[in-house]
Amino acid sequence: MADVMRLKAEAGVSGGLDAGLDTSVIFVWLPGGPPHLDMYDMKPNAPAEYRGAFTPIPTNVPGLDVCELMPLHAKCADKYTVIRSIAHTFADHGGGHKRFLTGRIPKSPVDTVNDNPAAASIVSKCREGRRNGIPNHVSMTDGGRDGVDVFAFGSAYLGPSYVPHAIPGDPGSANFKLTNVSLDNSVADRMNDRLLLQKGFDKVRRSVDASGMMEAMDDFNRRAIEMITTSRMRDAFDLSKEPDSLRERYGRHAWGHRALVARRLVEAGCSYVTIVFENPYQSGIEFLKQGTYNWDSHAVNCHIWDDALVRFPLYDKAVTALIEDIYSRGLDKKVLLVVTGEFGRTPRIENSIGTQTGVSQPGRDHWPNSMSLIVSGGGMKMGQVIGSTTAKGEVPKDRPLTPNDLWATVYRHLGINPEWSFNDYSGRPMPILQEGQVISELV
Repeated sequence: MADVMRLKAEAGVSGGLDAGLDTSVIFVWLPGGPPHLDMYDMKPNAPAEYRGAFTPIPTNVPGLDVCELMPLHAKCADKYTVIRSIAHTFADHGGGHKRFLTGRIPKSPVDTVNDNPAAASIVSKCREGRRNGIPNHVSMTDGGRDGVDVFAFGSAYLGPSYVPHAIPGDPGSANFKLTNVSLDNSVADRMNDRLLLQKGFDKVRRSVDASGMMEAMDDFNRRAIEMITTSRMRDAFDLSKEPDSLRERYGRHAWGHRALVARRLVEAGCSYVTIVFENPYQSGIEFLKQGTYNWDSHAVNCHIWDDALVRFPLYDKAVTALIEDIYSRGLDKKVLLVVTGEFGRTPRIENSIGTQTGVSQPGRDHWPNSMSLIVSGGGMKMGQVIGSTTAKGEVPKDRPLTPNDLWATVYRHLGINPEWSFNDYSGRPMPILQEGQVISELV
């Protein structure tokens, strides 16, 4: 916390920004890029090759329509805001992930190895003084997708101490195992002896380790001991403590289970929870031959409309349950929910031969030029649409924004001054955000 206190002093930060605030973020990541024209920015009057197969339906907010496959969104639109005018210029998944998640222009337009820290790592660094037995940043992904570089979750020059505590798998499945938060019974009685032994090595000159790995190991050990000696982490993942009716509302699916655990984690004291909604074909959902595992709905990957018939209802249920749960439990000022992918999809529909099906099918390609996302809670103004796109959804028309404007708003909620800086690999101070303004319509 010394770094944060120094930064606050140097920047003359007043009480308006305090990284110790009891606030948190739940970040729902939709890797591959969700199709904005088929979800939150539908264009029913556009030509057929743009508008897609589904019809918009009205919500409880006049003027805000959503896809007919998301009827639960229609019932709680007063509790979220749609932003339709965020755009950037990185069309590759790797570049898009890095551009969106770091708020920086990446050195390479491809791959997912960060040269700047992900925003969640910045939060973890600024909240490192918190010691409550819960990691400051937890991520939940499908099994085998928990590597830090799978989705550009890396902490870059902040060091490995600030990567997420990754939890793979379906938290609601019978064979789910929460690893690294408990001791084997055969060694539990020796923990105190080991801690005493560890203290005997406190004279090691850790400054000789220029890579920072030794410091990171110390931090990993500290966090492990904190989680082992408290039940908070294990309790947060214990979904049996929730009523069956609420579990049904979220959906008995990996996405719904992650969303419910996310709410339990922020209540337990976690600052930033990332939940990845990637593959819908799990938790009892049979794989669709014309479907695809993530949101990358190229025609060669999937039949976009058939895949949506499976994907959208699961998404609709999990996201709206989380929104309504946050509000019903009085967490809507403490918790800010953000739901987004790295970019949108091409407004013009493409048709190609599917790799799995061998027949011609519709799809959409990568499109960073325009995208839609939603935010909820955070004590902000909900029930509105911010920005718009042109008649075919190609580019922003009103209120053009970038990912940096979103991050400036997130950091404001968390009490983090984006002008604070941390040294990069060469010792040069790098501000948290080089540009970006708080989205005024939200605050």
